[in-house]
Amino acid sequence: MRILLVEDEEGLVDSLKRGLAAEGHWVDVACDGHHGLQLALTGPYDAILLDVMLPGLNGYEICGRLRRQGNWTPVLMLTAKDGEYDEAEGLDAGADDYLTKPFSFVVLLARLRALGRRGRAAERPHTLQAGDLTLDAEGRRCRRGAADIELTARELAVLRCLMIGEGRTVAKQDILDEVWDSPAETDPNIVEVYVSSLRKKIDAPFGRRSILTVHGTGYRMAPDGG
Repeated sequence: MRILLVEDEEGLVDSLKRGLAAEGHWVDVACDGHHGLQLALTGPYDAILLDVMLPGLNGYEICGRLRRQGNWTPVLMLTAKDGEYDEAEGLDAGADDYLTKPFSFVVLLARLRALGRRGRAAERPHTLQAGDLTLDAEGRRCRRGAADIELTARELAVLRCLMIGEGRTVAKQDILDEVWDSPAETDPNIVEVYVSSLRKKIDAPFGRRSILTVHGTGYRMAPDGG
């Protein structure tokens, strides 16, 4: 397997890298959240070992952003936190499994094998749907019922962020981070401009209201498509 290890604990990184390499796995390492997210988005991996407490972005944020971008690489969360709410938060963010430190290397290998089987067997949908609103992310095609809707590449990307959320609130900053190349240099209000444009194209002509504003946070997509 090609594995991405995102962990900032030096001793653990060294021991895991040696152990996994001895088992025949290829391991890439990132020691902070931003670098980890960048590698996860650009490299094809069979599994990601993701620590929760990281400099920059934490593991929950990384996993959530990957899933909203349509990246379904199996994620195994590694954490010193063993509370049930911490585990629930990781799974809700899109993690496939959760392992509390300290853990057995034998158990880690078994979990990785299980994730590898699951990742190969699962067919991740390329088409996102909310009621009669359909988005083919690969084909860059949007439809409302039988009607094709012309969207720009950036409008498609913003809509994809919202539809992958499956009814959950997506923060304006998360949309900015995922869709724009230089989010730090971009006015956050640009997200509102694109959401307004989307509403005029996918809702107004059909008498619908699918993109809902969550005041003070961001937006969410109505699961029934409005």
